[in-house]
Amino acid sequence: MDHGDSQPHVAICPSSGMGHLMPFLRLASMVASCDYKVTFIAMRPTVSAAESNQISGFFSTHPHIDSLDFHVLPSDTSTATTDDPFYLHFQAISRSAHLLGHQLTTLSPPLSAVFSDLLVANGIGKILSDLWIPNYIVITTSARFYSLMAYLPHLITSETITNFSSDDDGEVEIPGIAPVPRHCIPPPFFNPNHLFTQVVASNCRSLPEAKGIILNTFDFFEPEAIGAHQNGLVLSDLPPVFPIGPLRPFELNKVQHLPWLDDQPAQSVVYVCFGSRTAMTRDQIKELGHGLESSGYRFLWVIKTSKVDREDNEELRGLLGDGFFERTCNVGVVVKEWVNQEEILAHPATGGFINHCGWNSVMEAARHGMPVLAWPQHGDQKVNALVVEKAGLGLLESQWGWAGERLVKGQEIAEKIKELMTNNELKNSARKIKEEARKAWEKDGSSTRTLMRITDMIKKK
Repeated sequence: MDHGDSQPHVAICPSSGMGHLMPFLRLASMVASCDYKVTFIAMRPTVSAAESNQISGFFSTHPHIDSLDFHVLPSDTSTATTDDPFYLHFQAISRSAHLLGHQLTTLSPPLSAVFSDLLVANGIGKILSDLWIPNYIVITTSARFYSLMAYLPHLITSETITNFSSDDDGEVEIPGIAPVPRHCIPPPFFNPNHLFTQVVASNCRSLPEAKGIILNTFDFFEPEAIGAHQNGLVLSDLPPVFPIGPLRPFELNKVQHLPWLDDQPAQSVVYVCFGSRTAMTRDQIKELGHGLESSGYRFLWVIKTSKVDREDNEELRGLLGDGFFERTCNVGVVVKEWVNQEEILAHPATGGFINHCGWNSVMEAARHGMPVLAWPQHGDQKVNALVVEKAGLGLLESQWGWAGERLVKGQEIAEKIKELMTNNELKNSARKIKEEARKAWEKDGSSTRTLMRITDMIKKK
């Protein structure tokens, strides 16, 4: 399909959850800034209120980007092996993706390319191939975890993963990258019949059909995994990778969030946030509160008590116990609402970040040179935490386990906070990463050049 000198038209197709939505919104904004026409496909309904609010806010500040609502088929819970609402929505979107075909053909001008989430690759890939529309699959996790996902169909078939026992301390070998410790692999991957495993594996089998793989990472941060894919070491039939991270934040409505930070000394505040779908137990939340209080550092803590924010009705005072707010009123702030994380990480008062290592948070921390105390909870987060530790952006306490495996006591947490906030070697390393992230987006930086390669390929299609 030759569009001549007409403006290229790209559709952006995310999946479910804020961890998938945010990088796609950023990508939409970035592509539109390259003088492309962009249509953003909004999955309806959303699981969380945060997704709905973010989509609405995005279009209010990006009126030049078109919106296309896509109504997803209801979840099939009859044979589901999980009650996780996000996993169920992943499946529903994957099952519905083939229905997008007709809507995509009605867009004008005709599409030059689609940037789609990995979790819709199986449903949308064949349609786009039949329509001769290139599909670039966007990976919303680290290059290292992408390697594990891409290799997952082989690992399941060979029973390499499923033969591990629950107390096995072994490693999983993946060509081209360092072995992945067994304890860092998401528990669902050990069960080939688990819904999440089936969704990931079925979509990864469609990877060879894609035109390219877009990664939200950069050369300095993950040289081993990026190099392995660029040299075809992981699997020989995978498409080329295009690392264009850290994805740049898009414009928001100007709202002053948490002015409390403005009154705090430089690098004195510990920012605590575990993402949009991580809910700790009541006991663990109390211990984290004890840890923050015992550490002696100022803190800004975003709490979630349920996976889905619409169901988050727990009162903070009852949750944290008698006297917590009175004792910490001069040194800490606890909130439950959505916050502008980029703004907090960029603030001069913020000196450390306790985080689950969702990949968006990792890249935001890298952009701002913010030292991380990695506390992975589920999914890709332990592998991401290994990347954070190896890159020199943060500390990892591997003995804390997955969410709910053990109750991490407040004193343990306090000691790690003190290490995070006083480790000068870590601070210097984080500043180096910030500089390298900035260089990646300079005129001749690695991410700038890579984005230009993608846009040039689409124009010449």
